[in-house]
Amino acid sequence: MRHYLEILRESMLAKWDKQALSDYKGKDFTFADIATEVVRMHDIFEQLGVKPGDKIALSAKNSAHWAIAFFATVTYRAVAVPLLHEFLPEQTAGLVDHSESVVLFTEKKNFEAMPLAAMPNLKAAFDLENFEALYSAEADINDIIAKAKAKTPTTIPAEKRHEALSYKTGDMEDLTIINYTSGTTSSPKGVMLTARSISSNIEFALSHIPVKDGDNIISMLPLAHMYGMAFEFIYPICGGGHTYFLGKTPTPTVLMQALAEIKPYLLITVPLVMEKIFKGKVMPTLQKPMMRVLTAIPGVKNIIYGKVREKLLTTFGGNLRSIVLGGAALNPAVEKVMKAVKLPYTVGYGMTECAPLIGYSPWDTFRKGSCGRIVTDMEVRIDSANPQQVVGEIQVKGANVMQGYFKNPEATAATFTEDGFLKTGDLGIVDKNGNIFIKGRSKCMILTANGQNIYPEEVECVLNSLPYVAESLVVDRKGKLVALVATTEDKLSKEELKAAMEQNRIELNAQMPAYSKVVEIEILEEGFQHTPKHSIKRFLYE
Repeated sequence: MRHYLEILRESMLAKWDKQALSDYKGKDFTFADIATEVVRMHDIFEQLGVKPGDKIALSAKNSAHWAIAFFATVTYRAVAVPLLHEFLPEQTAGLVDHSESVVLFTEKKNFEAMPLAAMPNLKAAFDLENFEALYSAEADINDIIAKAKAKTPTTIPAEKRHEALSYKTGDMEDLTIINYTSGTTSSPKGVMLTARSISSNIEFALSHIPVKDGDNIISMLPLAHMYGMAFEFIYPICGGGHTYFLGKTPTPTVLMQALAEIKPYLLITVPLVMEKIFKGKVMPTLQKPMMRVLTAIPGVKNIIYGKVREKLLTTFGGNLRSIVLGGAALNPAVEKVMKAVKLPYTVGYGMTECAPLIGYSPWDTFRKGSCGRIVTDMEVRIDSANPQQVVGEIQVKGANVMQGYFKNPEATAATFTEDGFLKTGDLGIVDKNGNIFIKGRSKCMILTANGQNIYPEEVECVLNSLPYVAESLVVDRKGKLVALVATTEDKLSKEELKAAMEQNRIELNAQMPAYSKVVEIEILEEGFQHTPKHSIKRFLYE
């Protein structure tokens, strides 16, 4: 296995003057530009007293500057701590402190709202809009930045590229990323990922989905999540490709326009996006009476399905070689149509704790209903007496797996078996060919259409502390969060109780990131049904 930074270095040397990163409708950066900014940032880190192994946090929307700051961090052999920019300022500050970060890259308005006293380890903060200083604990940060700029040319010339890329990659077991899966619990879980975890994922991607000269890709998923970071950013850049960052979550119109202009070779998204496209446009057309008659004729059926496929691929830019879906199960009815029209799609399987890959198959060998086969350098087992027939927990082991949770030995111990397998929390089977089929989730995580992870227990924890709430359950209803509530005994009328719950909803949402806000609270007069252990039978309400 090769270190991903060695692969990156080779790509940068070979593609020096080629475009590498772009903000859609904004600035463009060549590989040479990235190298220049990295050299400059390394100088600043050194002057600030940052050492290899120190933590550097990033909290901002997707952008080329975010990507450059990340590369500057990991090539300095510091530890990158990506944080969702939707976290509330006090939550971000809490994670900066928990991770022991000494530098923070963020947006000016976010930093101004953060409680500085909550981040005692912070040496400096930088604005990702322009890399200007937002804060410095001791050093004259503006003087350091000015000197670093003066020492480095606007763009390092080609004859100096080997010198510019002479950074040390470090050991494969070095901690590289701490990725927080949530930000609102009292004991946050920071997933510790090594260079080996990242390198294994990147090497697998490059060998199974090669990047060709001139290939473009669109970054839509949050860079603070491993799915988007690894496969819309690190992997294509290591392959010499060109990543475009859309920034904010795009509207359907903006996304379609971007696809037409950028013409990506690969589309990485969550199933909900494809389901919306198929349920909104493709399936209603194919289900018309006349179309049903025509598609019942074998020869005509192939022609019609071929036209549908051609139109879809044209809509996606015309250069698409593969669509990779992940993060949630694909609707069976939608998948049946996708398979029928021979769309080049596949469904992968992963989790942050595996940086993120567990299962993947190329679209032409993908088994419908599965989430691929176990990837290289990993092994999978099902915790059941008959793994091919009897559902059990999916457990994995191998190069992709995390070291554990940062400063959380209890959570780490609970996540691993005695013989070192990671307990995914997902339930499934594996067929004789190694295809993984997920049959259920013991976890309750909700995935939004734009790739955000919502942990309903965190929302419920806050809601349960509000007036008249005995118990609550947060569920996904057509892409919106709805809270079901069993109330405490009280003499309030139904109308008064309804008004109180609306006030609770407003108070709850004030404490939640934008993507975790509840749109409605439903009162369950009969209360919840419980298991013998007195926990709510979630499956009855989801």
